[in-house]
Amino acid sequence: MRRDTFLKSLTALAAVSATGLPLTAWAQTALRLMIPANPGGGWDLTGRALGQALQDAGQARSVTFENRGGAAGTIGLAQFYNARRADPDALLVMGAVMLGGIITGRPPVSITQLTPIARLTTEFNVFVLPADSPLRTMRDVVEQLRRDPGSVKWGGGSRGSTEHVAAALIARAAGVDAGRINYVPFRGGGEAVAAILGGNVTVGGSGLSEFLPHIQAGRMRAIAVTSEQRLPGHNIPTLREQGIDVVIGNWRGVYGAAGITPAQRAALTERVQRATESQTWRTALQTNGWTPAFLSGPAFDQFVERDFARLRAVMAMSGMI
Repeated sequence: MRRDTFLKSLTALAAVSATGLPLTAWAQTALRLMIPANPGGGWDLTGRALGQALQDAGQARSVTFENRGGAAGTIGLAQFYNARRADPDALLVMGAVMLGGIITGRPPVSITQLTPIARLTTEFNVFVLPADSPLRTMRDVVEQLRRDPGSVKWGGGSRGSTEHVAAALIARAAGVDAGRINYVPFRGGGEAVAAILGGNVTVGGSGLSEFLPHIQAGRMRAIAVTSEQRLPGHNIPTLREQGIDVVIGNWRGVYGAAGITPAQRAALTERVQRATESQTWRTALQTNGWTPAFLSGPAFDQFVERDFARLRAVMAMSGMI
C-alpha cells in the first residue's frame, strides 16, 4: 500500500470505521486472534496480552484465541489464510521466527499473502542451563562445542527461529562449522521448557518471558543474552561480554487477513495501536521484559522485506539453507 493511501485511510477513521461503524462501536465487535504456536511460548504470551489490551482499551467486545502450533508458525499461517479471508476482525500473531520458517520450510502459504498490520515488540534471546547442569557459563558450553559439536544439544523454537540462528552464529564465532550444531526444535515454549528442565537438551534458548519464572525459582540458570547490553533489571551477561560477538533480536507483530481493503487495514491498525497505548499493554511489556517497537503502515512493510533478506543471508552464511 502506498504511504499516502494508508495515511488518508487513517485520517478517514477519525469519525467512522472501515465497516461504517463509529469508533466507539468497535467495543461491540468480536476479534478472532490466531496464535500459530502451542500454549506457553512467546507468541502465545504476546497474543493473549494483546487480546486483553484490545478489550481494556475498548477496541473489542471480546477476543477469541486459537492456538495452532508447528513448522515455525506456518501451519497456523495456512489455516488463518484459508479460514479468515477478507475478515476485517481477525489477527495473526507472527514475527521473525515465522520468516525463518518460511525461508527454510518453503510452505505453500507465505506471510506476503496476508495484510501487514504492525510490529509490536522486540525481545532478545536468553540462553539457559538446567540448574543441575555441570556446565556453568556460556564459555563452558562453547568449550564443549569445540571439543564435540554434536554433544551440545541446543533446544529452542522451530527450525529457522532466532534462537536457532543465534546458536549457528555462536558456533561460527567459536570456529565451529555451524552445520554441525545439534539443534532440537520444539513447537512451543512449553515443550522447550519441559525439555530443558528434564535435561533432554544441554542448553535452551528463547525470550526471557518464557524462562523468567523458572530462572527466578532456581530451576534454570541464565548464562547469556543476545542483546548489546544487559537487560534492565536482569543480571544476565551478554554474549559479547563473554567474547562471542553475536547480537540478534526477535521481533513480534500481527498481520490481518488476506483480501481486506485498505480502509479495513487502516481500521485494524488503529485498533491495535490504541491497544498498545493502554496501561494493560504497558504492564505486559514490563512484566515480560519486552521492548516496545511499534511500527505500522509502509514502514512496517519495508521492515519485513529487509528482515526477510537479512535472515536469508545469515542462514546461507551459517549453512542452514
